Amino acid sequence: MLASLLSHDAPRSRVLSVLLVLVFVALLVTPFAFPGSKALNVAAKILSFAVLAASYDLLLGYTGIVSFAHTMFFGIGAYGVAIASTRMGEGFAAVAVGAACALALSFVLSLAIGLFSLRVRAIFFAMITLAVASAFQTLASQLSELTGGEDGLSFRAPAWLSPSFEPFENPVLGLTIDGRILCYYLLFACAVLLLLALLRIVNSPFGRVLQAIRENDFRAEAIGFRTVVWRTGSNVLAALFATLAGVMLALWLRYNGPDTSLSFEIMLDTLLIVVIGGMGTIYGAVIGSVLLLLAQSYLQDLMRLASGALEGAPMLAGLLSPERWLMWLGLSFVLCVYFFPSGVVGRLRGELRR
Repeated sequence: MLASLLSHDAPRSRVLSVLLVLVFVALLVTPFAFPGSKALNVAAKILSFAVLAASYDLLLGYTGIVSFAHTMFFGIGAYGVAIASTRMGEGFAAVAVGAACALALSFVLSLAIGLFSLRVRAIFFAMITLAVASAFQTLASQLSELTGGEDGLSFRAPAWLSPSFEPFENPVLGLTIDGRILCYYLLFACAVLLLLALLRIVNSPFGRVLQAIRENDFRAEAIGFRTVVWRTGSNVLAALFATLAGVMLALWLRYNGPDTSLSFEIMLDTLLIVVIGGMGTIYGAVIGSVLLLLAQSYLQDLMRLASGALEGAPMLAGLLSPERWLMWLGLSFVLCVYFFPSGVVGRLRGELRR
């Protein structure tokens, strides 16, 4: 049953299996085990970015396509929900309409980008997607009447997902269940379903063809596969999953703006997640999202504690000053890429083969 659920793509490493189980359980019990809004926010972002990174891995890891327009579709999903909820008012109808319109727009744009741009190779396609993403971000900033401009859009989530909604009179396991908790578990269920769907796609005949194109597109073309068509299909699917990840993030934040979902920093974070976790492995997107977002959220706090504990050694305390957290974050990722060139998942699976 479990093998079928995972599309017969087992972790193939005992350590990786334990890590994935720990991540699943930790995310499942976060509202109960880790009190406070910060932990819940970090966990919700991990769920959204795991889907976003896994969808990007479908392009980069399984098809060999480098695209810088992926967060554009992420932003389309977030803006779809924000604009619809602003215009139609709170309610699941607005969320459904916004998500449907966002998916339709992402389908058209990704199809156009695939058909007209995937005929060029490697860096040229990457530059085209970078130009398209930059143009879309500028457009979102300038259409202030529709998108809120640089200020973005704040909206009200459906009543059942708002903090004021409390379905139970008494706490459950010491936690007061409200709409915020229900929204988190809605995101959790969506993330699990979408990741399982991506596992099914990459382990289907469609996914095998994409991997064949990644390994040798000339040979794939020679045996009868029209690589442009298959690459375009991969681009469309990845865009649709990224759009749904944007819908998830917007529902959680109840806000969206250019810096929230369209910034180039998000694209770099997504690329970093895929590389650290391991390209060509959906599991890598999960592990990479956990590592990156935990580091971004808690490294500065840990360094503040370490610096306070080393007050007697001014040099070490200054080296571990919280203001230098970005330097240590970058250094840790450089070391991670150096010692795990195939990513965490690739390294763990490689140890098993050896």
